[in-house]
Amino acid sequence: MSELVTGEAVALELRPAKLPSRALAVLLDLVAAMVAYLVVSIVVVLSTASLDEAAQVALSIATFLLVLVGGPIAVETLSHGRSLGKLAFGLRVVRDDGGPIRFRHALVRGAIGVVEILLTFGVIACIASLVSARGRRLGDVFAGTLVVRERIPAGRASFVPPPPPWLAGRFAGLDLSAVPDGLWLAVRQYLTRMGQLDPQVSLGMAQRLAADLATRTGASVPQDLPAAAFLAAVVHERQSREARQAFGPGGLTAPVAASGAPAAHQPPASAAAWSPQSPGRPDQPQDRARQPQAPAVPSAGPARNEAPADRPATGFAPPA
Repeated sequence: MSELVTGEAVALELRPAKLPSRALAVLLDLVAAMVAYLVVSIVVVLSTASLDEAAQVALSIATFLLVLVGGPIAVETLSHGRSLGKLAFGLRVVRDDGGPIRFRHALVRGAIGVVEILLTFGVIACIASLVSARGRRLGDVFAGTLVVRERIPAGRASFVPPPPPWLAGRFAGLDLSAVPDGLWLAVRQYLTRMGQLDPQVSLGMAQRLAADLATRTGASVPQDLPAAAFLAAVVHERQSREARQAFGPGGLTAPVAASGAPAAHQPPASAAAWSPQSPGRPDQPQDRARQPQAPAVPSAGPARNEAPADRPATGFAPPA
């Protein structure tokens, strides 16, 4: 496992691809490129049989450059680092800071790859990958890229803290369709690592991510809501929507109130209580006492005054 530090001082845990998987991915890419090159060459030869020898040589060189050099560059640029071979073996090319590559990165990798892969049959690329601590070839070094594994066992995923319970349903009306996957990934990685960051760095990172997320959703971050809590609530809202799409509304178990009806049929307390003008907050004992409770037990009265007992630890504090 390798840690990459982004420009926002967030450490990303990425697993660099090893030489065997990279070699197999390159071999598959070369096979696909050679098949395409042969097909295009046959078509060019048949269509230019009437031209002189110099013109045919020029077209052959142009075909070689366009198919065997320009083809991989175009594929990596359009797929953001996923070629056919890398997609088959679960690999991806990323920048040194963990972000997606662009045309200039793919151009440098492809141009140097002609020398270290095509002209030397991969010998230079293998030696450079074995010498590098992160398995990078010369094209990766000059382009500032890294080939990483995308398929990581689910058991190694980090825990994303849930949002505070007093934010449940607060952002149900947000439009999340314009939020890119890269921003979701950055928010999730921040939430899993925010406890390990310096408080000032964590606060600044949370505010920048919250501003980006608010811009994409067309909403504004509440002034009296911590930025980290806003991020956790929006991520939880997205996960809830994905769960409803996958399992349907009936697949989600709703909490049951004291009357025996699902809590979803009760007036949402968060929508009424969460506003700067409201005199009370859901985290105060008197507000919780008026909310529907579970079936009564003999000790239910004293337990209401114990705030830490009925508030799960989420890592976030309610607004002051």
